[in-house]
Amino acid sequence: MAADEVASGISKESPNASEIRGIPAAYFVDDVDTFMKQSENDSAETVLRKLDEQHQKYKFLEMNLLQKKRRLRQQVPDMKQTLDILRHLKKKEANVMLEYSTEEAEALLCKNLDSATQSSIQVEEDLDFLRDQYTTIEVNMARVYNWDVKRRQAVAAST
Repeated sequence: MAADEVASGISKESPNASEIRGIPAAYFVDDVDTFMKQSENDSAETVLRKLDEQHQKYKFLEMNLLQKKRRLRQQVPDMKQTLDILRHLKKKEANVMLEYSTEEAEALLCKNLDSATQSSIQVEEDLDFLRDQYTTIEVNMARVYNWDVKRRQAVAAST
């Protein structure tokens, strides 16, 4: 595992971690003592700062995905309505001047509708994965913070 991945709480090599469409999986810090003894983790503040930075990246990605989800939610009904209108025109054998033949237009609309529907499904999957990742980062932050509080209490008690 690369040092910067461990220090930031991110691991692409963790056996239960993966990457979904460019979203890196968060590494769960199971043993905080061992994690904090690694050379790149010189202080709890540094680790917490790196974890917070990763958390902000996840939140930014979530914001972008939510915007995409809203856009797709608006596009899908519009495409369905346009497809319905086109099919109605075909049934009535309306003599309307179109940029495409009705068959070409219907095929294109169906293809675009399928693509938008698949994108909506992917966005939902990405959002679910992303929520899991920033929850893992939040848990890691709490664990490192609590570790640091205990360490400081132990130092204060020993003096």
